[in-house]
Order: sequence, then C-alpha cells, then structure tokens
Amino acid sequence: MANKNAPLFYEIIEQRRSTRKFEPGRKVSKAAINRIIECGRWAPSGANVQCWDFIVVNEPNMIKKVTEVFLRQAQRLVDHAKGFPAVKKTYLANTVAIVIVLGDPRWKVCFPQSTNDEWVEEYTDNNEAIFLCSLGAAIQNIQLGVTAEGLTSSWLSGGGESTTNKELSKLLNYPDWMTAYGTIPIGYPIASQDRRYRRPLEQLIHWNGYNSLKYRKNSQIDFYESTLRPFAMYRDNELMTDWKDMNEKLGVWAEAFTGKETNPSGKLEPKADFSKPRAIGPATKRRKKDL
Repeated sequence: MANKNAPLFYEIIEQRRSTRKFEPGRKVSKAAINRIIECGRWAPSGANVQCWDFIVVNEPNMIKKVTEVFLRQAQRLVDHAKGFPAVKKTYLANTVAIVIVLGDPRWKVCFPQSTNDEWVEEYTDNNEAIFLCSLGAAIQNIQLGVTAEGLTSSWLSGGGESTTNKELSKLLNYPDWMTAYGTIPIGYPIASQDRRYRRPLEQLIHWNGYNSLKYRKNSQIDFYESTLRPFAMYRDNELMTDWKDMNEKLGVWAEAFTGKETNPSGKLEPKADFSKPRAIGPATKRRKKDL
C-alpha cells in the first residue's frame, strides 16, 4: 500500500529553496526552531557518531554580529576569488535565526582505521568523506525542516573557510579546531521563488551500471565554470529550455544541458586536473580585470 504521507514528503523536497531575500521584522517561535533542529538530530552519520553540534543564533544583536562576519567573508570572495558569482550577505540581517552546523573532527577516530601501513591513506581519505557526508546529511535535514515550517533558507559554506571560521569561533565561543561547515540563515521569503535549474532526470539516472552516453565531458565543465555558472545558479527556472535566450547562452551545448544524453560518442576521458579553472570566458575576464 502506498504511503499516504509520500506526496507531502516529495512536495517539501521540491519546495526547498536557497533564498537570499527575507521579510524584515518577522519572528519565529523557539518551538518551530526546535522542530527544525530535531530534523538535523535524526540525520544519518558514520558509525552513528553524530559528529555535529548546532548553534542557533536568534538574538538580534548576535544576528547582527554574525552578519558582519559574513559581510567580510563576501568581500574576500570579491577580492580573492574573482570570477565567482558571489552575492552580498546583507540579507542575513532580516533572518529570524541562523543555524551554525559545527563539525567535530575528533569523531573520525570512530570510523574504520587501517591496521596496515599500506592502507593508511585509503582509510584516512574515506574517513574524511564519511565525516563530510554525515554533516551534509544533517544540513540537508535542517533545510527540509525549515521548508516544512513554511520558512526558507540557504546554505552558506563560507563558514568553512579558515578565516571566517576563526571569526565565528571567537564570536560564538566554540573551539577553533571545529569547523562551521554549514551556516543556514532562516527567514520568511520576501516573495515566492521559482525552481532553480536541475539536470533532467533522464540525464543523471543510470540503470544497472554507468551509462557512458550520460558522461559529462571535461569541456562541458569548463564551459559551465567559465560562462554558464551565474545563470544556472541564479535564474528562477528549473528547465534551461524555458530560458528565452537559451540558444544564446548555451550555443552548441544546448543538447548536453537539456537533452537525455550528454556524450553521444560514449567515449570516456582519462582523469584531468580540475584543481583550478582551465577555460577562457566571462569568468576569466572578471578574474583578470584587476590584474
């Protein structure tokens, strides 16, 4: 028998938005915030270690101070990560609460540990992945809880940057060796927001093995980073086919971003170096503007 609550569950997932405009002067009850944090509490984690703590900032003066930290963080992006389509963080001032999701790295000791020198690197890398995935699950659960309460939020990863994390730890009194992997501002949206771009389901689902026809080529990633990223990040359309200027923005990449298959040849590529941007486009020009 079908779960009668399933439609509501799917609706909440689809309604979740990363919102950066909140109504000023609103409040939310502690009971609602507790329900939201309870969602985070029930997130899965490696070895059930629950390697997180949640700091809820809801006093106006503290919201102001946290906002000031992120205003400086946003300016550093402008100064030192040129080309990234960053947004100002002034909207934080209108939140009803800000949840800081802390990761406690000590708990990684509870994950599988190598007893053979040859396997130390493998298990160390895997334990870092378990740690980060556990925190990601908690962050997502909290965001879904926010949506279920009729509120909205976004996920600021900037708290994980060393400089920002040191400022937050000093302000909020947590050990500076813990990290604010997720900062979640919560508020009432100032206006309804449509869905952001999502890849077509047919393009990302693979049945019983990896389908090389759906492999996204290196050059496609280069195009996204150098040219398409700001539009995919901030336009209020789930489908790029709804963009009036789709052909202009996508050009030869239209089928790769909107069709069922991204790689008609089916050929895979060897591992490439993506440790830094590689292509020339509008983002490159912004990076080089002040050089």
